[in-house]
Amino acid sequence: MIQLAWASLRPRRPVPGQGLLDPSVTRLRVHPGDLDLYLHVNNGAYLQMMDVARSNYLADVDGFRRLRPKGWYPVVAASTVRYKRSLRLGDRVTITTRVLGWDERVVYLEQVFTCRDRLYATGYVAGRFLGPHGLRVPAPDVVALMADGAPLTSPPLPDEVAAWAKALDIAHRDVEA
Repeated sequence: MIQLAWASLRPRRPVPGQGLLDPSVTRLRVHPGDLDLYLHVNNGAYLQMMDVARSNYLADVDGFRRLRPKGWYPVVAASTVRYKRSLRLGDRVTITTRVLGWDERVVYLEQVFTCRDRLYATGYVAGRFLGPHGLRVPAPDVVALMADGAPLTSPPLPDEVAAWAKALDIAHRDVEA
């Protein structure tokens, strides 16, 4: 929790030239509080590490400076994690966060955990942005703000991410008349 507070309240400096679709890298170490009774990282700790990495992503693209004046902030609409190996105490983990695409409602991110050059877990997050009074902000509006108004078209979502979003009913859907 301390890492998340630090990453959000005292974000790292923006990375010059970092684009919205460029990967952001966060390096963390597994601490005793991240472990469960079986001495590997608890599934909830993975989600918190993902939160830290997303805050670092926002910092890298200078998102905090851009979002703050509008009162916009990110929230998680849905997430899922696929675990391959167990992280243990003291492991140095790298989380690579990248935007996969967006629709009218949400921005889709992939977060890949690696340790010792091996894949440990992959997380997918559907993030929304809210504004003052909790009102939803359309994802394209956030993308335009983060890209300095440059027109951006969402890359096509990987099939498994699009299917996941549809199955959870978080994907944009046209309203029938």
